[in-house]
Order: sequence, then C-alpha cells, then structure tokens
Amino acid sequence: MKIKINSTNIKLDDALIIWIEKKIGGLEKFLKKIDPATVEARVEIGKPSKHHHKGLVWYAEVNLKLPGKLLRATNTNKDIRTAINQVKDELQKQIEKYLRK
Repeated sequence: MKIKINSTNIKLDDALIIWIEKKIGGLEKFLKKIDPATVEARVEIGKPSKHHHKGLVWYAEVNLKLPGKLLRATNTNKDIRTAINQVKDELQKQIEKYLRK
C-alpha cells in the first residue's frame, strides 16, 4: 500500500508521520485479497485554519483507493492522534463491507 501524507496549517514531524504510517498502514492486513500495489491511501491532516485554537481543531481525512472503489473517512477531534485512530476505525468498517460484496 502506498501512503501519501499532506498537511494543512501544521508542520509534520517524524513522530506524527510514523504514527500515520503505523495506523493507516495497519489497514493492509484487512486487504490480503487485494494486490498491495493497487492500493493507495491519501492522508490529509491539519487544522481548518491558523486562527482556530479551541474545540475540535484537528482533522484527519483519508481517501483509500481500491480497485473499482474509493473509500473515504474524515474526523475532527481535540487530539490529532485520536482523529487519525477514528478515521482508521471507520475505514476498517468500510473495507470489511467492501470485501463482503
């Protein structure tokens, strides 16, 4: 699986990149029946604006391109890692549904 990471209004550090690759890359175990070379995950994380400081200020969005299907999940949260985890969980459900068809 190829993972492409983009950020908006934040600077990515190595720890966050590793976290994203671990969580989103972990979805690969649910895609055993699909050739990994045909799967691409586009991850977008960041803040909606530079002025937003309170509340749900972090967002994570993943577009997972599978053969014949595009799965998408988004989440906003107070913590960027929680937003990434929740996006991963949503994609896992969508992958299971995709594979049942």
